[in-house]
Amino acid sequence: MVDLSHADAQGNARMVDVGDKEVSRREAVAEGHIALGPEALVAVLERRARKGDVLAVAQLAGIQGAKRASELIPLCHPLPLTAVEVDLHVDEAARRVVVRATARATWRTGVEMEALAAVSAALPTVYDMLKAVDRGMEIGGIRLLRKSGGRSGTWLRGEAP
Repeated sequence: MVDLSHADAQGNARMVDVGDKEVSRREAVAEGHIALGPEALVAVLERRARKGDVLAVAQLAGIQGAKRASELIPLCHPLPLTAVEVDLHVDEAARRVVVRATARATWRTGVEMEALAAVSAALPTVYDMLKAVDRGMEIGGIRLLRKSGGRSGTWLRGEAP
């Protein structure tokens, strides 16, 4: 059985005490995508969505999402982010917008939740900006790609531990 750090001996939720952990540079990268119908794709490519520039607004939403991760995820520590990058690109062949977010901090705990929160805020923003032309959009593939720093070191998706 795996020892869960966010549960006490009785199984109750608890916030992990990171006070004795070493401060180190930490980075996490996450991604996700939203599948678009043909009309929504054209609206993004031609920058003619009624609500404005879809990619620019979603990028800002992603940055804000990373900054608010600890308010959204109950046991997530607030931490001093040093950088958040949110990149969106249109994959025309797959008819989707792909979001990739990188979060960095020099602190006692990792930034995986911040990277995931950035992606998780950017994607519904794309949906909101385009829902007038396509309510059938699908969000998916939200996942951590890599993390580095801290006691556990580097983890890369697809590599055996």
